[in-house]
Amino acid sequence: MIIQEVLPLVLFWVCLLHPCLTAMIFSRTTDHQPKGFGARGTGNDGKALHRQKRGWMWNQFFLLEEYTGSDYQYVGKLHSDQDKGDGSLKYILSGDGAGTLFIIDERTGDIHATRRIDREEKAFYTLRAQAINRRTLRPVEPESEFVIKIHDINDNEPTFPEEVYTASVPEMSVVGTSVVQVTATDADDPSYGNSARIIYSILQGQPYFSIEPETGIIRTALPNMNRENREQYQVVIQAKDMGGQMGGLSGTTTVNITLTDVNDNPPRFPQSSVHLRIPESSPVGTAIGSVKASDADIGRNAELEYRIIDGDGRDMFDIVTEKDTQEGLITVRKPLDYESRRLYTLKVEAENLYVDPRFYYLGPFKDTTTVKISVEDVDEPPIFSRSSYLFEIHEDIEVGTIIGTVMARDPDSAAGPIRFSLDRHTDLDRIFNIHSGNGSMYTSKMLDREISQWHNLSVIAAEINNPKEMTRVSVYVRILDVNDNAPQFAVFYDTFVCENARAGQLIQTISAVDKDDPLGGQKFFFSLAAVNPNFTVQDNEDNTARILTRRNGFSRHEISTYLLPVVISDNDYPIQSSTGTLTIRVCACDSRGNMQSCNAEALLLPAGLSTGALIAILLCIVILLVIVVLFAALKRQRKKEPLILSKEDIRDNIVSYNDEGGGEEDTQAFDIGTLRNPAAIEDKKLRRDIIPETLFIPRRTPSAPDNTDVRDFINQRLKEHDNDPSAPPYDSLATYAYEGNDSIAESLSSLESGTTEGDQNYDYLKEWGPRFNKLAEMYGGGESDKDTS
Repeated sequence: MIIQEVLPLVLFWVCLLHPCLTAMIFSRTTDHQPKGFGARGTGNDGKALHRQKRGWMWNQFFLLEEYTGSDYQYVGKLHSDQDKGDGSLKYILSGDGAGTLFIIDERTGDIHATRRIDREEKAFYTLRAQAINRRTLRPVEPESEFVIKIHDINDNEPTFPEEVYTASVPEMSVVGTSVVQVTATDADDPSYGNSARIIYSILQGQPYFSIEPETGIIRTALPNMNRENREQYQVVIQAKDMGGQMGGLSGTTTVNITLTDVNDNPPRFPQSSVHLRIPESSPVGTAIGSVKASDADIGRNAELEYRIIDGDGRDMFDIVTEKDTQEGLITVRKPLDYESRRLYTLKVEAENLYVDPRFYYLGPFKDTTTVKISVEDVDEPPIFSRSSYLFEIHEDIEVGTIIGTVMARDPDSAAGPIRFSLDRHTDLDRIFNIHSGNGSMYTSKMLDREISQWHNLSVIAAEINNPKEMTRVSVYVRILDVNDNAPQFAVFYDTFVCENARAGQLIQTISAVDKDDPLGGQKFFFSLAAVNPNFTVQDNEDNTARILTRRNGFSRHEISTYLLPVVISDNDYPIQSSTGTLTIRVCACDSRGNMQSCNAEALLLPAGLSTGALIAILLCIVILLVIVVLFAALKRQRKKEPLILSKEDIRDNIVSYNDEGGGEEDTQAFDIGTLRNPAAIEDKKLRRDIIPETLFIPRRTPSAPDNTDVRDFINQRLKEHDNDPSAPPYDSLATYAYEGNDSIAESLSSLESGTTEGDQNYDYLKEWGPRFNKLAEMYGGGESDKDTS
């Protein structure tokens, strides 16, 4: 190690300059200092140095750090004037490291260090020494304090707080521009020698950068360092102690330096001209293409703005700067037409948004290029001569009359033929039609303004050669009014005249309405269809008229109602008129003319019957008729009453029997002999569930042979019941528990066992397995039971 190589030289230099390094340092003391204590060190000749004068006092020892010897390192010697050398005194050491790091010989007072000491851990140690009588243990000298100072050697190299530093400096900076400052530290004692004196130098990074030896400030060393040529630099800095002299210790660190960008490069278009194409059918706002100028700078220094500064297409196109890509996007500003113009030329300029005045000398920070745009021909749909059409026609025109013509043309250079059609979704009633060749529109049905005054149609123009290319146009048809409706009463009039009315009395004011809408407004005239001796009409000339009486007094006993025909006519051409009839009732009124009664009650008063009496008579007649009808209906619908109560009626009822029954010995419940033996004689019995209306003689049916199947038996009984006139008109449920004669097992019913005298052996049940053991026990003991009985 470096320390091992340098240590002998350091020790040699120290010993030459300080011959009493390990000896005590004396100082003049006052009278209150302890007396009689002395210290002795070793000089250059190795002889012991003795100090007998009590007026001088030691105060510290020096000890070299990082001792590498095998023995304990000698520090110094304590000695008292009271020490006669007979061993009666005992030296005691206390304080920092006493007994562990520092030990003392009780008899001689020699102090030694037990291990190697590092000054960087602790620079000095404070201890206390005392001499006591070995026998009495009483101090012979007062306790004195002294210091052991650790003398430094150059055993620590300079270190940087960071292994790697990151710094930046703008490109194109002048020589000497400060980049960053690095600082190293040395753990050695800066107050002693040059062990902690650091000098900085560059091991890697020249000739681009330099460093100040004393401060560690890194500066640029070359002019016009261009980021576009090289952006990253790695500089290695060395820090060396001993003032940078040979034999000093050193440490290094790395500084990564980045050149930051400045706007020192103007934008440039890679091409002097650009050619773009676009179809003529492209709508406004369509992007045609983009142009981009290259800028070697980055970030804010590379931001550009594009604009069109010249050219014959300035009004037809726009350019927008894309912030993300720094491109100029050219878009359509106005509709294009291949037939009108096929080529446009633009002059586009790109300029930096942020320019550094320091670099104006590098040239203008903008550039231009020429953009040529070719318009391509496409098959366009037809174009109508107008954006919309308005036709006005009278409602009385004849069917097939042309109301107008729409015109369209093919904008393509080929100018193909066009076919016109009418969108039937806008003319559901098919009132109009259009000529497919020339676009003339005509009526196909009669018109009526009073039904629909406006018709909004849509006409389609499509190329015959390419029907997909089509265009629509709106056609508005307004129906003009013709005086074809006669005026009528505005409302229904309920008119009456008092019996005591006088001649010239007003009984009703009438008005009229007309569906037509003449330009000059409505004007109606009122008159009587014929001269009437009872009433007259007086026209007010404001589209209203008054109905007046012509005589005094009216009698509802003579005439209760008058019909007055009134003629209403308009003043448009041709004149239309209609006759409306007013129904005028004759009513009884009070003296003020208020109606009291107009009913027919007055006509019935001489007979002595009122309306209420007539209504009561009619209600009585209706009630009697209803009673007669109900009685007749009940008589006709009377039916046979069943003998069985409703809750016992077997019709549509399910009866549940929870009793077990009497078994084979019970022969009174049901007679099942017939089912068990079809050959038994059966007499016809009367039905017991209804009251017979007529007593029929029972018919005897032939008995079935022994081999008759139960199906034949049931069919025979069913036929008999169907033909029986005494059978009720509802279904009956008959259950036949008969198995038939063809079964090999014969009947399994327990009812049949009553006719069998023999016993049956059930021992075979034991051979059927454990599931039939219970049955075997129940039936297997039959013989023994029988015997015991």
